[in-house]
Amino acid sequence: MAKHEHGSMDTEDQEKTFEGFMSLVTKTAIFCVVALVFIALVNG
Repeated sequence: MAKHEHGSMDTEDQEKTFEGFMSLVTKTAIFCVVALVFIALVNG
C-alpha cells in the first residue's frame, strides 16, 4: 500500500467547484431577496 502524506492531495478541482457553488448560492440568495422586496413594493 502506498504511504499517505497528509496535505499532498491536489484540491484545485474541488476548490473551483466549491467557488462555483458558493457563487451560485450567493446569486440565488440575492435574487430571492430582490424578488421579495419587489413583490412587497408591488402589493403595497
